[in-house]
Amino acid sequence: MDLMKNAASIENGETALGIELGSTRIKAVLVNRDCETLASASYEWENQLQDGIWTYELDRAWTGIQTCFSQVAADVHSRYHTALTKIGSIGVSAMMHGYLPFAKDGQQLAGFRTWRNNITGEAAEALTQEFSFNIPQRWSIAHLYQAILNGEEHVGRIHFLTTLAGYIHWKLSGEKILGIGDASGMFPIDSATGDYDAVMLEKFAQLAKVQPYSWKLKDILPQVRKAGESAGVLTSEGAKLLDPSGSLEGGSLMAPPEGDAGTGMVGTNSVRQRTGNISVGTSAFSMNVLDKPLKAVHRDIDMVTTPDGAPVAMVHTNNCSSDLNAWVSLFGEFADVMGHSLKPDKLYGLLFNQTRLADKDAGGLLNYSCLSGENITRVEQGRPLFLRTPHSRMNLANFMLAQLYASFAPLKIGMDILVREEGVKTDVMIAQGGLFQTPVIGQQVLADALNIPITVMKTAGEGGPWGMAVLAVFAKWGAAEESLPDFLDKHVFCQPESTTLTPDEQGVAGCQAFIKAYQAGLAVEKEAGTAVKERS
Repeated sequence: MDLMKNAASIENGETALGIELGSTRIKAVLVNRDCETLASASYEWENQLQDGIWTYELDRAWTGIQTCFSQVAADVHSRYHTALTKIGSIGVSAMMHGYLPFAKDGQQLAGFRTWRNNITGEAAEALTQEFSFNIPQRWSIAHLYQAILNGEEHVGRIHFLTTLAGYIHWKLSGEKILGIGDASGMFPIDSATGDYDAVMLEKFAQLAKVQPYSWKLKDILPQVRKAGESAGVLTSEGAKLLDPSGSLEGGSLMAPPEGDAGTGMVGTNSVRQRTGNISVGTSAFSMNVLDKPLKAVHRDIDMVTTPDGAPVAMVHTNNCSSDLNAWVSLFGEFADVMGHSLKPDKLYGLLFNQTRLADKDAGGLLNYSCLSGENITRVEQGRPLFLRTPHSRMNLANFMLAQLYASFAPLKIGMDILVREEGVKTDVMIAQGGLFQTPVIGQQVLADALNIPITVMKTAGEGGPWGMAVLAVFAKWGAAEESLPDFLDKHVFCQPESTTLTPDEQGVAGCQAFIKAYQAGLAVEKEAGTAVKERS
């Protein structure tokens, strides 16, 4: 990149900032108009289980955002010898779904209930039946209706209900707006209108438990915007929230805030029909852009949209890499004790590469990576569990392969519904996430598990904040002239660096054997969670 050219872009405000609040890290990425990264920063945070509810403190969110912005500004000054005082456009992304209700005066009425909670089963089932449309437990409407069924006092005082991205955007811009992809995880979207489904809104209003409340659902939900549409500007108050030093000017165009699923689709150029992507991290989900409607309603398939409003079939799992990361950390501690401290990339690489020596069925070892409940496998309580029989072949290679299989197992079970029952096909399936930073290993395991070719781009570890920055560039400079898919093809991914791996016949058979044992042993996993719940 041309340092002088980029310095001029920074001085002239021809930049875009993407901010994403992920499950374990808050990240910020500053890019130029060509979507090249100029500076980036991250801040670690983690959810907490408080009174049986997975949550984050919003004060910590602001600490993370401000820390990231400060680091980006310092990096800009160090690299380009110029101050970061104005930004052309800004976009906010965060974990989708969950429950964040506010009163008329802006008071937060309940702790943030994240996507990770399995506490809305009664509401989700009732609404699915009422709407003839799958309502997952983590969706905002399921949380709201469950709070109504529970008789929670705060419900009558709700004036605004939003997601984490919608909340941050509101505070930065003063606008109660949400990108359509994130909005589709709050309440069903009518693709024809690009807004919340009017028929379902009316059905909700007519529910006996809802009628006593004075608010109307449409009035308390954020307004819906598609990618490229204006979602307000950064206010002077918002600029001070982002940059407490006071150096940043207001006036930046605000892109519609999106969920991490949407930014993952943008970051992998998977917004066109018959494309798909898989994001893996604390959770895992696949996004499959449909070219025709599904034939049936499936409780394990969520209907959401791309950031520009195209229908998407989503398979979402609450658990993926958390348990694997815990085991890797344990091996890291052992290396420290032995006097051979290893950096994370080296440690993961060594352990993952051991799987090349593994039996294809992981030696009969079995693992459940359920740090929290898992909807697809109907596991209500989180209880990570490792199992083996006296005849299992217990060695490091098999152990690590069992960890990788278990990380992808719920995703495979959900994807089998789309592929086998609905016949959904994609022209390309692109995967992203930290598991793919070690070349080949995780990518091949995923290809074997799903029995489809998997492509990984060079930017596999970049993730959502860069995708959100791209959406901010599109809103500022691209949307007036072309569609989001065309913009990505022509200006962002015209020469992508990627690798594609096809399923290995023996690997597919080995993974199928693991999954058969995994499903047969689910009763043990469920019983473990129930036993712990009863003791507590």
